[in-house]
Amino acid sequence: MNELYKALGDISSIRRQVAHSTEFRGYGPATLATTSGFAILAAGAQAVWCPDASNHITAYLVIWISTAILSAGLIGVQTVTRTHRIHSGMADEMIRMAVEQFLPAAGAGVLMTIVLVRAVPSALWMLPGLWQVIFSLGVFSSCRFLSRPMLAAGVWYLLSGLTCIMLADVRALSPWAMGIPYGVGQLLIAGILYFTAEEGGDES
Repeated sequence: MNELYKALGDISSIRRQVAHSTEFRGYGPATLATTSGFAILAAGAQAVWCPDASNHITAYLVIWISTAILSAGLIGVQTVTRTHRIHSGMADEMIRMAVEQFLPAAGAGVLMTIVLVRAVPSALWMLPGLWQVIFSLGVFSSCRFLSRPMLAAGVWYLLSGLTCIMLADVRALSPWAMGIPYGVGQLLIAGILYFTAEEGGDES
């Protein structure tokens, strides 16, 4: 029985090693492009319903946090189904690896938002820039199992986030300080996924 457990453990270890050396193709270009549209729609909604975000910060947070949850939910569902189709037997390990790479950045973003809202409301204008910088770290972390061109998306979010912080005032809460970076950034990711999927012979 001990030999059986050892053999199963060896198989599990081999599967993990193979998963870590395999390029992850669980993210779908069409889904990422859809989240780009969500960002543009959210920016439009803010422009109409919450143009003065500095004095209506709760509405601002509701718009963008709801957009983030909707986007994450859509990506999550699609990633699970696509990964099981493309990576088949290694799907569970690949999904776990993808979550582990992005989870620290997502957790840091959530905790930072809570701290600023509760303890430093005067610094809430920094949120868009900080969100983008943290998102860039998640992208950079994920690049170890994605195609190399994905680094460009991480650089985009890092630079856009720093630009928002450089505004140094409530202009950083403009609808387009989130709409443009995420609209362009998610479309950039979708484009990279689409062309690398074609090269790899995968469906888009």
